[in-house]
Amino acid sequence: MESVEKMNIVIVGHVDHGKSTVIGRLLADTGALPAGKLEQIERYCERHAQPFEYAFLIDALKDERRQNITIDSARVFFNSERRRYIVLDAPGHIEFLKNMVTGAARAEAALLVIDALEGIQENSRRHGYMLSLLGIRQLAVLVNKLDLVNYSPERFESIRSEYAQFLASVGLNAKHFIPISARFGDNISRSNDRMAWYGGETDGAPTVLQALDGFEKEKPPRDRPFRLPVQDVYRFSEDGDDRRIVAGTVASGAAAAGDELVFYPSGKRSRVERIQSWPENASCEQQIIVSGQAAGLTLVEQVYVQRGEIAARADEPPPQTARRVRASIFWLGKAPLAMRTTYTFKLGTTRRRGHLEEILRVLDSSTLEDRSQAALVERNEAAECILAFDQPLACDETKMLPETSRFVIVDDYDIRGGGMILEVLPDAEVRLRQQAQVRMAHWIPSDVTAAQRAALYHQAACLVIITGKQGAGRKRLARALEKHLFDAGKFVYYLGMGSVVYGVDADIAGHPEPKIRREHVRRMAEIANILLDAGLILIITAVELTQSDLDLFHTSIHLTEVMVIWVGDDRDSDIARDLVIEAGDASSEELQRIQSLLQGRYTR
Repeated sequence: MESVEKMNIVIVGHVDHGKSTVIGRLLADTGALPAGKLEQIERYCERHAQPFEYAFLIDALKDERRQNITIDSARVFFNSERRRYIVLDAPGHIEFLKNMVTGAARAEAALLVIDALEGIQENSRRHGYMLSLLGIRQLAVLVNKLDLVNYSPERFESIRSEYAQFLASVGLNAKHFIPISARFGDNISRSNDRMAWYGGETDGAPTVLQALDGFEKEKPPRDRPFRLPVQDVYRFSEDGDDRRIVAGTVASGAAAAGDELVFYPSGKRSRVERIQSWPENASCEQQIIVSGQAAGLTLVEQVYVQRGEIAARADEPPPQTARRVRASIFWLGKAPLAMRTTYTFKLGTTRRRGHLEEILRVLDSSTLEDRSQAALVERNEAAECILAFDQPLACDETKMLPETSRFVIVDDYDIRGGGMILEVLPDAEVRLRQQAQVRMAHWIPSDVTAAQRAALYHQAACLVIITGKQGAGRKRLARALEKHLFDAGKFVYYLGMGSVVYGVDADIAGHPEPKIRREHVRRMAEIANILLDAGLILIITAVELTQSDLDLFHTSIHLTEVMVIWVGDDRDSDIARDLVIEAGDASSEELQRIQSLLQGRYTR
């Protein structure tokens, strides 16, 4: 049996502008009502001395009928000749914005209703803005109750012109403006002579049902670029089994054995050797994984990837790597979402620390007031804002791949909000990330894998950065730590900035400009990347590194965690550090404390 195409539609608009009546008419005109339903509603209206309303066909709750407002997102179904529709009737009353967000977030397209007599209301604008925040790009505006203005083409054109201008200001473009009378069924599923001035479908003037059929269906996840958020990497050691299985659930697309994958944000590459799914299906001749399937991959070349990276096929559009994004969010926390507060952002399997950099605009959930210069996002408010993360994350913009654009915000171990990425913004490391990804694409791998080195050395490669103010004893501590770890049997090397400046950096030595200092740090990070690939514990020293410098190291070497030790007074530093050691203290107690931290994180 051929499957019927389905589409989710949300209908929004100001209270009493006729959304539910529009849906009731669509149900009646398409024969979607259960037998006797229409008669049941008519008898109900007679008993309660109310005029018959098509809206009562979906407003099933007694409180809704009594108040004549829709208070929750109702789901109704009907079929056209082209497809099956799931219509989400989102509330228009100002008290129920949260329910509107819940309904609209699942929609592929929208209908927005405006009363021709009352005209454009503030809620009409705010609901349009909300659709923009939620990334809905297919929209038809229904100018309802034309019967109350004598089917005036001038009134319709006035509303169309004004509202089209507003939509353009929030980044939306309605595909159609349709004059209707839902009460009498005009232009719902058929046109009539009362609005002959509107034209017909051949003139680009469809009925509501024709407009719905004209909306484009979103591609199913399988037809989109491949994305596999890495859940974990499993290792086996029994009976000589040296497999490393990269496991996760496919968010979109498909991949097969032999495909070349790129892992983001690290940029590391390898080919799929074998796909291992659970439960395994031995009868499959061609190994393939598709969206929604949990699976594990073994790779031809054992590259070091981590939880939170996203695997993409090398022959398809890649995800973006971002440290700053423009996002739409909905905040549920009791305490406001505030700037200068650190939160945890979870996108798929990725966890990143970050903060609110700027609030662009806020939509108040109680008053629907649009506040463009807000300092906080209060509970149940929707906002468009700029977020900044402490480390790069791989993601997609929601217009490209919703599956890898949605995130939740965690504070104090509880989910406080959620949102979607609208746009990836540039940051200071964007060029360096691009360079690092090019470098990884052309990296000449060794036949000795990182896992083999780690097994032989009994340690994992890691970087220890010792920084602090001039004269605090950084070099003394670094040399003492190198000797301490070497005596303990570790493969360790100390590299000071001075060892690089007058050799590798001889061409730029002596230049005081900030951009030259940044180039010193970049080259140091590239050298570190090579020594870490050799499996060493690398110790480096530099004067007063900043958080920006540390970000550059993260970008170049693709390690999620780097141990940072600050020596001396740290009151004026913004760098995230793991340890602070008193100036000049290279005692055995401090060395053992550093080694214990290393053993807990990196060595075995």
